[in-house]
Amino acid sequence: MAEYLPEITTESVCPVEAKEEIIDECESIWKQMEECQSKLMLLEMETPQTSDAKLSFQLTTMQMKALTAEHNQWQNRSPEIISTNPDVLVSLGKEELQKVKNHLEMVLSTVQSKNKQLEEDLKREQQWHEEQEQLLYAFNGTEEEANTQVEQLSQKSLNIRAFNELQNKMLQLKIYKEELLNALGGFLAEHFPLPENGGSAKKKGSSEELSVELITLHEILEMLINKLMSTPHEPYVKINDSFWPPYIELLLRYGIALRHPEDTKRMRLEAFHM
Repeated sequence: MAEYLPEITTESVCPVEAKEEIIDECESIWKQMEECQSKLMLLEMETPQTSDAKLSFQLTTMQMKALTAEHNQWQNRSPEIISTNPDVLVSLGKEELQKVKNHLEMVLSTVQSKNKQLEEDLKREQQWHEEQEQLLYAFNGTEEEANTQVEQLSQKSLNIRAFNELQNKMLQLKIYKEELLNALGGFLAEHFPLPENGGSAKKKGSSEELSVELITLHEILEMLINKLMSTPHEPYVKINDSFWPPYIELLLRYGIALRHPEDTKRMRLEAFHM
């Protein structure tokens, strides 16, 4: 702002005549002030000393009114120009402009300093804002990671619970299977015993007779069941001499077992679970 102000030099000095004129006017005004002061002092000395409180109040009221009227008159009075000399007015104008220039330079310096301080504050605030954003990003990442871990732990807990439930069910099924097999074994042993010749059958050979140990109906059924469950794609069991023929006929006649369509020496359990 100071760059656009005209340079005001202080080298210009009032002419001697203008300076003497201003001094004379000032002395004249000062004499008038002294005369007014003397008149006021005389008026105060001439004020009658009376003990009458009412009269003293009236005099005081009149003096106050007079002073108020004089004060209003001075307030409404336009200020008089000290001098009409152009040189004096130019010199005074230059001094006032120089004062205004100095004041504006001070204001400019203050504003620039304040702007610089505001810029530094803005940089600090921006840096603080960036740090807060980074912290917020880190907190959000930590929260997402924690939520993921909680979900994984929850899913893992559900999987463990489901696995434990499945193990319990398998254990119960195994127990139930054992109970069924025991009940089936007891039923078959009671109603379908082996032949009375000690559970063996004689097989005639070309040179000698061979004795073959027969297996129970329960064992035949267990073999068929295990074969079907272990290798469902190949559920056939080979019929050997330990299979008592009446048991085989019984299983085939009542649809419990089926022969292989191409090999009569092989049979499988009917897939009741299909």
